[in-house]
Amino acid sequence: MTTPGTEEHGVRDGLRLMPFHGLRYVPERVGSLAAVTSPPYDVVVRPDGLHHLESADPHNIVRLILPQADTPDARNEQAARTLHDWLAEGILSADPEPGLYVYEQRKGDMLQRGIIGALALSTADAGIVLPHEDVMPHVVTDRAGLMRATSANLEPLLLTYRSDDDPAAAPGAAEIVEATAARPPLLRTTTEDGFCHRLWAITDPAELAAVTADLGHRQALIADGHHRWATYLRLQEEHQSPTPWDFGLVLLVDTARYPLQVRAIHRMLRRLPVADALAALDGSFRVRPVDGPLSAALTALGEASARGNAFLLTGDGGFHLVSDPDPALIDRTVRHDRPEAWRRLDATVLHATLLDTLWQVPDSAEHIVYIHDTEATVDMAERSGGTAVLMHPVREDVVRELARQGVTMPRKSTSFGPKPATGLVLRSLD
Repeated sequence: MTTPGTEEHGVRDGLRLMPFHGLRYVPERVGSLAAVTSPPYDVVVRPDGLHHLESADPHNIVRLILPQADTPDARNEQAARTLHDWLAEGILSADPEPGLYVYEQRKGDMLQRGIIGALALSTADAGIVLPHEDVMPHVVTDRAGLMRATSANLEPLLLTYRSDDDPAAAPGAAEIVEATAARPPLLRTTTEDGFCHRLWAITDPAELAAVTADLGHRQALIADGHHRWATYLRLQEEHQSPTPWDFGLVLLVDTARYPLQVRAIHRMLRRLPVADALAALDGSFRVRPVDGPLSAALTALGEASARGNAFLLTGDGGFHLVSDPDPALIDRTVRHDRPEAWRRLDATVLHATLLDTLWQVPDSAEHIVYIHDTEATVDMAERSGGTAVLMHPVREDVVRELARQGVTMPRKSTSFGPKPATGLVLRSLD
């Protein structure tokens, strides 16, 4: 893997973020901006969350990112037709000037700002944009079909960089972000989760040049959106460069100034009852009941995770803390050709030792559901008779260091946030 400051296969040695004509809702044509936004496609809890969003406004963005039809082709065609109709009807309109967009999310004491733009694509071996998780091929295929049909980037990925990686750099992107946020915004809306969202456009050539120069020698970590980044790369291969498909829509956040929250992504095992999951452990892990409610059980999980691998199993009305795996079992089931930090990850042990070896649960959609929301995971397990496996989050510094070593974590290992709301700005590739 190369590091910033080098070039490989003609790729620039840092981030290249380009302005674009943002595609945005026309406020006068919708009930409210809050009513047409959505969480990212993979955070929407279906079907309840999907139905809620669809009913919030007939033009909610979920009709584009999660179209409903009987087949993948029909879903993609429906999304493309919907996007075409909204453009023709003036529901969505392109900004007249190309720009980068400063995006702010605020809730209580939490404040996050970053820059939305079209980022030049590069593979992991270029060392410019670092993935930290594996992807599921069928999800990439699904997202590729949707992007191909709509010819649009419908929601930005969340990428992070650190301005303190290069303390000698001249003032640039961070200063432009702060100066822009002091001006009147293009839009402001508060979504039902309590987050206030504001968006500004950067169109001044001098400011754009300053951002470009600053980011041009920086490296980014994919915080959220590995499947969409993989989709960008797949679609780029289908088009002969140079084309708009050489770029993808992203939100870049400087975590030296605005640290992200890192949360876990939980698993719900559809066909494994809690009693069977516990029986299969058979002395390989320490298992003990912990008291509820859920918040108290999660506190117990956090305390156990500080000492080593730990998981919280529920779905039968109780909470079962699973910890202290047999070292010989870990040695036998976890591969040895990775750094020790990777071998100790909860997600690594979960997949290699528990799912693959002890529980023999295939990593497929019919067996495992990946859910960001803790309460939704528990509720789904209780309703289906399955097992909720609740995880403790990984620290960002561990994620970043493994990514710099070129090591990917098991898929769906982390959930960085807050995630950008979908629907505030889109990018057309036509």
